[in-house]
Amino acid sequence: MEKAVEGGGPHSHIHKKVMVAIDENECSYHALMWVLHNLKESIGDSPLVIFTAQPSPYRNNIFPVSIGTARLYCPVSAAPEFIKNVEKRNKKASSALLEKAKTICASKGVNAETISEVGDAKQAICDAVQKFNITLLVLGDRGIGRIRRGFSRERVQPLPS
Repeated sequence: MEKAVEGGGPHSHIHKKVMVAIDENECSYHALMWVLHNLKESIGDSPLVIFTAQPSPYRNNIFPVSIGTARLYCPVSAAPEFIKNVEKRNKKASSALLEKAKTICASKGVNAETISEVGDAKQAICDAVQKFNITLLVLGDRGIGRIRRGFSRERVQPLPS
């Protein structure tokens, strides 16, 4: 954890390095607002890290092809021009999202730092937590309660400590 000392020994404060992972979902907005309302004092002079993950445009699509009774699976790659257009669109969308979040932070008097990575959101978030030595990660909950989360097929891997 980062320690900030203001005015000497007995007045030391421990500040958290907080990251909010956002996307275009409304729950991300609520998570950001929660941090700005509830953790403003504990962030201190450290900038709030706002993170978003851009989906990778490099996805091979696999289509089943029937030949008589046999079924073959043929991987199909997108044309390079299409991939560049997708990358450009994703980058533009994530930049706009981060800029909006940074404006919200500034209106609340909080300094924000923005980060965007390309790849699977779960993996990119975990990598960013390690890379930037994040103390506290805040995510929106998408409205899934404990019971529904317990029965979901997808299991969340704990963040490394």
